[in-house]
Amino acid sequence: MATVRAFGALRTFSHCKFTHVKGCYNSGMATHRYLSVSSALEARSHINYDVKDDVAVVRMNSPNSKVNALSMEFNAEIKEVMEELWTNDAVKSVVLISGKPGCFIAGADINMLAACKTAEEIETLARDGHELLMKVEQSSKPVVAAIMGTCMGGGLEVALSCQHRIAIADSKTVLSTPEVLLGILPGAGGTQRLPRLIGLTEALPLILTGKNVPAQKAKKIGLVDQTVPPIGPGNKPAPEGNLEYLEEIAIIAARDLAAGKIKRTKKTGLVQKITDMVKDTQQFRNFVYKTARKGVMAQTHGLYPAPLKIIDVVAAGQDNGIEAGYEAEIKAFGELAMTPHSRALMGLFHGQVHCKKNHFGTPQKPVETVSILGAGLMGAGVAEVSIQKMNVILKDMNLAGLARGEQQVYKGLDKQRKRKKITSFERDTIMSRMSGQVDYTNFKECDMVIEAVFEDINIKHKVIKEVEAVIPDHCIFASNTSAIPITEIAKASKRPEKVIGMHYFSPVDKMQLLEIITTDKTSKDTAASAVDVGLRQGKLCIVVKDGPGFYTTRILGPMMSEAIRVLQEGFGPKELDKAATSFGWPVGVVTLVDEVGIDVAVHVQDFLGKAFGERFAGGNPAVLRDMVAAGFMGRKAGKGCFVYEGGKSKNREVNTAAVELLKKYALEPKGADSVSDIQMRLASRFINEAVYCLQDGILRDPVEGDMGAVFGLGFPPFHGGPFRFVDTYGADKLVADMQRFQEIYGPEFAPCQLLQDHAKSTKKFHPAK
Repeated sequence: MATVRAFGALRTFSHCKFTHVKGCYNSGMATHRYLSVSSALEARSHINYDVKDDVAVVRMNSPNSKVNALSMEFNAEIKEVMEELWTNDAVKSVVLISGKPGCFIAGADINMLAACKTAEEIETLARDGHELLMKVEQSSKPVVAAIMGTCMGGGLEVALSCQHRIAIADSKTVLSTPEVLLGILPGAGGTQRLPRLIGLTEALPLILTGKNVPAQKAKKIGLVDQTVPPIGPGNKPAPEGNLEYLEEIAIIAARDLAAGKIKRTKKTGLVQKITDMVKDTQQFRNFVYKTARKGVMAQTHGLYPAPLKIIDVVAAGQDNGIEAGYEAEIKAFGELAMTPHSRALMGLFHGQVHCKKNHFGTPQKPVETVSILGAGLMGAGVAEVSIQKMNVILKDMNLAGLARGEQQVYKGLDKQRKRKKITSFERDTIMSRMSGQVDYTNFKECDMVIEAVFEDINIKHKVIKEVEAVIPDHCIFASNTSAIPITEIAKASKRPEKVIGMHYFSPVDKMQLLEIITTDKTSKDTAASAVDVGLRQGKLCIVVKDGPGFYTTRILGPMMSEAIRVLQEGFGPKELDKAATSFGWPVGVVTLVDEVGIDVAVHVQDFLGKAFGERFAGGNPAVLRDMVAAGFMGRKAGKGCFVYEGGKSKNREVNTAAVELLKKYALEPKGADSVSDIQMRLASRFINEAVYCLQDGILRDPVEGDMGAVFGLGFPPFHGGPFRFVDTYGADKLVADMQRFQEIYGPEFAPCQLLQDHAKSTKKFHPAK
């Protein structure tokens, strides 16, 4: 969606050689003496093991799940198994490996945390985890973590407690501590073990951002001890073959560790020793803490408690000893998990799971070839995310436009190569799936056509007629419009049941949301196909009913109108932006208007104003029209409310000519003009319209409403979305605020009936489970 470029993706806060193990292909490796295991094994569902000579291979394989997660049952079983192995004299070392090629351990089951009612309950969970991992760390029988696939959160903390870590060096093996994205911190020793393993300056950024670390990078920074190159397919599919190969190498490493052939402490040269001495000084550590806090405040404005608490907990262990650090971690883990910020972020996690499922079933004919009309910014972006999983035909009106689009796709893939996510060969192979053309040749092979042409109903009608003349009967026509009702577009179609809206957000390769719009005539199979394509493109899909502005554009409209009124009241552009970002929006609302394009904002406001009347009233629309007439159309024109020179995006100067123009439409403030009032004036109109969309049947449920607002428009994630905000803030309080504003400004602040109903009762949009 061009109208939300400014939000980008929701941002969170040298080549490494492969390590080979000598003799790993020795045929003797396949011969082992298997010892009997405990009869208790029969009762276990998550963990099993066997003993190969003197090495116990412990396999984690949670049933009926694609991933292994640390649940109460999982934790009890692994504790039981480890206790057995520590008392088994035949076992000299242990290999910990997953039975799932794509996942070592994905982290803790957050439902386990959500079920806790107090911080003390969560602290108890953390203490139990600490106790077990401390035993692993101090084990006289070395434990090797053999990592393939995702190793995240509690999974990485398990690996950190092991004496040796080996990872498959493929694109799917990543290690991370993503707890901060859930509003908490690593609670099983991660804040203490990670800095001691890889150093404070490497560890702190990883814990603060939740960034994924590929296996080769992990080896380079010391997070893993060995990497194993994938061997490719053989007698078995590549994933299963690689997992067996990893196990064999891990067994050798475990046996060598037990025999003392692999030293647990590494030799360091003089330069490294001096560097380590400097880094171990209090002065250096204080500098790192100060720098980290400054960076956190710049990105979060202090609105998220977890990052600052992480710094405090890491500092506690670094400055006062590891035992003090462990205790601080346990306490902070309990405190953070009970904050509304964490509950909201966990709600978004569940929402992501919801939006990654196809609730319309399996399409009758999966889309294999998709054609995209328009090779501009949006069209090329859609091509880039599609080409990974489908064949793509990119069509434009002329060769110059087509060349720009193809170059955009290539640059996007090459950026992945530079980041070592894919190889040059993979980049070129992926590019070979796309063909470019300026006519409708080969459209008879299409399963779906996605149009990304100019926002004009007449152009879209022309395009749909041309396309339907050349596509097969089963082919779906999808429009990337951001506001024009799909019902109106479908009027030009001979097959309205095959017409659907697929509203992407710009930049397409970064924005996670896809808003799918169905009409009364759209078939269930068409919806299933659209969602299937979106999921294969890596998107979070929400499905909404057709209507002016759909969901995301519609709820943005009232807030934009209110922002114009605030400017007319004399609030400066920079002050208004600061008020918005201090509430939690990723960019200021004035900057957003400039990024959208003031001419586009005029078009959308006029369209929605006609559709919804006084509810979309607020600022005088003539303000924006006069700015357009003066050439102030936003960033793309070099001037809007701000001046854009030399590509600068920070510390922009206010466009004084635009401010003078605003004076022509100046309004006297009416009293609700404190920063908190202005924040609530903007937020309440946004939230009220979101609830209207649920009331009107545009939304299927509050979950998708929250996901659309957060991942499409940047509604502050720590509030969890407009519906969770109502639950947390209180519907009665919000209605009272709006009624106060209604008395001052008029009917545009009238709360919708559904919001009033919630205010009069104890109902929640997200009832506690």
